[in-house]
Parts: sequence; C-alpha cells; structure tokens
Amino acid sequence: MTQKNEDSQPKLTNVIKKKIPFYEIDGIHMMWHGNYVKYLEDGREAFGEEFGLEYMHIFNSGYVAPIVDLHLKYKKTASLGDTLIVETTYIPCDSAKLMFTYTIYREKDLAVLLKATSTQLFLTRDGVFELSSPAFLKEWRQNIITKYAER
Repeated sequence: MTQKNEDSQPKLTNVIKKKIPFYEIDGIHMMWHGNYVKYLEDGREAFGEEFGLEYMHIFNSGYVAPIVDLHLKYKKTASLGDTLIVETTYIPCDSAKLMFTYTIYREKDLAVLLKATSTQLFLTRDGVFELSSPAFLKEWRQNIITKYAER
C-alpha cells in the first residue's frame, strides 16, 4: 500500500495478518509481551518482500542491518485465536539507516494493541558501521520515489 506524505515522498506501508497460536499464550491466557517483537519482524520481512528491500538483498550487497533502537507502547492485550493485523510503515530519511513505525490491531474490533518504532543501522559484513548510505540503499530509495511518486 502506498500513499503520499507531506514531503511528496511515497508513504510505503505493508499490512499482514497473523493468527495467534497456542504456544504464544502465557499462563494468564494472553499473548506474552515478548512475542509482539516477532510480529514486528514478520512485518519488516513482509515489507521487504513487497517493496524490494529483502534481508538477503541487503546481505548480498555486503551489509547487515541490526536493530539498534526499538520502542514499544502496549495498549491492549491479545488472546488465543485472535487474528492480528500488523501494519509496517517505512519512515523516509537520508541517513544511513532504516526506520519503521508499526501498529498492531486486533482484527475483530480493530483495537490498537501495540504501537512501535524501530531503527536499523548498516554494518559491513566485517562489522564496520557505515556512516553514509550504502549504494544499494540510495538506489532503492531513488527507485521507490520514481516508482511510487507517479501513483
């Protein structure tokens, strides 16, 4: 899904659905709080598949992109059998990093369960921090702007 934001950059958002399995429920019949982070990872992975920024593309370009900052705000709980909607949105920036916002909803009532943000930096496969945007990232950003700005 794409929209335009106030800077006329395309707003890139991916949406997936995940049903909560039994093994993610804790002793008080709610999804354990740490499992939400896995859903954010699923959202980032689906975003990469939809918009051409897969983890293996980053790796094959000579980089890894570890998360260096993650903020979560829990709003409500999820229970066994709930289907969750994970919305992952790319935050455009010119720096050598990837930033995303996330919203997790419960499908049956669209209640917001969690809001989150993440930041990833780039390291060469030798472990050196990249201070400027890698060439593949600059190319991806330009291609995204060209592809979605016309819509």
